[in-house]
Amino acid sequence: MRKESITEFKTHSIQVDFCVVGGGIAGLCAALSAARNGIKTLLVQDRPVLGGNSSSEVRMWICGADGPDNKETGILEELMLKNLHQNPMLEYAQWDHVLYGTCMEQKNLTTKLNCSVMDVVANGDKIESIKAWHMSQQCYYDINAKYFADCSGDSVLKISGADYRWGRESKEEYGESFGQDVADDKTMGSSILIQLRETDLHVPFVAPSWAYHYTDETVPKRALTPQNGHNFWWLEFGGEKDTIADADEIRDELLKTAYGVWEYIKNHPDGRAKNWEIDWIGSLPGKRENVRYIGDHTLTEGEVMAEGKFDDMVAYGGWPMDNHHPKGVKFQGDPTDFNHSPSPYGIPYRSLYSHNVENLFFAGRNISASHMAMSSTRVMATCSLMGHAIGHAASIAVQQNLSPRGVYEEAIPELQNLLMEKDCYLPWHTRAIPELSRQAKFSASCGDPSILHDGSERDTTNKRYGFLDLDPDSEEGRKRNNGVTRTDHGWWGGKGDWVEYAWDELQTIEKIRLVFDSDLFMDKRMLCKYPKGRQPKQMPAMLIRDFDIEICDENGVWSKAFEVRENNKRLVEFSELDMKITACRLVIKRAWGDEKAHVFAFDLNDK
Repeated sequence: MRKESITEFKTHSIQVDFCVVGGGIAGLCAALSAARNGIKTLLVQDRPVLGGNSSSEVRMWICGADGPDNKETGILEELMLKNLHQNPMLEYAQWDHVLYGTCMEQKNLTTKLNCSVMDVVANGDKIESIKAWHMSQQCYYDINAKYFADCSGDSVLKISGADYRWGRESKEEYGESFGQDVADDKTMGSSILIQLRETDLHVPFVAPSWAYHYTDETVPKRALTPQNGHNFWWLEFGGEKDTIADADEIRDELLKTAYGVWEYIKNHPDGRAKNWEIDWIGSLPGKRENVRYIGDHTLTEGEVMAEGKFDDMVAYGGWPMDNHHPKGVKFQGDPTDFNHSPSPYGIPYRSLYSHNVENLFFAGRNISASHMAMSSTRVMATCSLMGHAIGHAASIAVQQNLSPRGVYEEAIPELQNLLMEKDCYLPWHTRAIPELSRQAKFSASCGDPSILHDGSERDTTNKRYGFLDLDPDSEEGRKRNNGVTRTDHGWWGGKGDWVEYAWDELQTIEKIRLVFDSDLFMDKRMLCKYPKGRQPKQMPAMLIRDFDIEICDENGVWSKAFEVRENNKRLVEFSELDMKITACRLVIKRAWGDEKAHVFAFDLNDK
């Protein structure tokens, strides 16, 4: 039995190379990519779950670049495939734990949930440490790091003195045709989402007394049926307020609106929602906009429209400039303007670090961009790529003792190559094939394997996509692409087929790298509603499920080096091998559904 008195909470100290604040998709990818490159990383998240707006607390689907072959890969695709494998019914609580489990399994990464930044200690133009309160442990953490990344959305590290902006620029400032005539401090609002489940039983809905009670005349002029409501993203409010300082008021207004809207839909005399029930309604609004940091470059509408072909491109976007009206649900017109933009377009590294705080990176909706450009870059799949990029940049900075700006000045080609190595597609770039692979005799049991040396690790189309007002993963969205020429950049093989490297002399192999086709056409997103009779989501049919890696020694004797079963990854790497061989072979055992599997890359390296 413990009896004691205390007069202050304990403080614990942590020292890391890289501290990422914010555990949404951007911060998660930043922390994982840094840790995988060998630097000691801490991820600080103020919620009990990871995933940000994609988590079970908010439940927004993950959107990104438009077009059939522009899907974001890297860590995001790894997470999406892992979710299909572990969570085929696409339940949000399981999605939370797929993200959590990935962090728990990761070497060099420590994750602190329920931990909120309270203060920043800066020395001149550098952040020295941050102080955080751990709600569950009832203690403080002093966190010292060489580099920090703000992926918190609300940009809590702005108290370091980092310059930032808020609001909408005038058209004249950056020559943006979609901008405001006069600059203001309005933003896009926040949304409470609703998730529905189809049932066989009709139970009338009783809204709480504090909710709004709408009539045909007063109800918001939106899609007011279960079939068209999706996740009710248009339940939006707060763009004319301060989405940080007024967060509680905005939440209260959204809950009153959400319950009132569902009462109107569910109890409508035409029976439109007779067989639908609320499965879940959010309590945490999902935010779209407030603080945008100022970096060495500010991405603008014109650069997006010109496809962003920056020399320092490290990520890409392709969602439209999706500019929501600040009045949100109280606006009687369309809730958003979909301003057409090319897909893909490049995002420069210089927009991902502070211009006046020497060791501060950022990724997510708070990057250095104009309001109009941010209305496209803010979506989570795009944010994942920016997070992946700054995680790699931080590892380079640690290893070479560079500032974030120094990485731009000295290591952009290295950063770009590292991103492509880790399956981050960079439009208009191709990955260099290792010399050891190029020098080998390359053969296959069927087909021509030379396509695996073209440096393009996805199929490509013959056009750039502007936004069409269709879900790109829906059946209608697929139909729109009829007639588009697609170029196959992969090799197809069935059960027992193989691809082989061989050399005349003994070689030392340090690394084997493979990229499989995970069907970038396939919708892997979480559900916005749960219809009756839904079936488990299947893994991509042409993804390799089982395969072997076989090697031949100097005596001509073949053996099995690796036997992989139930593979659920697009990128597969075997590193730190130190194998002495004269040949190496990838042997397909089976795909997840098709008779043949599709391979985009198979190469070996001696370093």
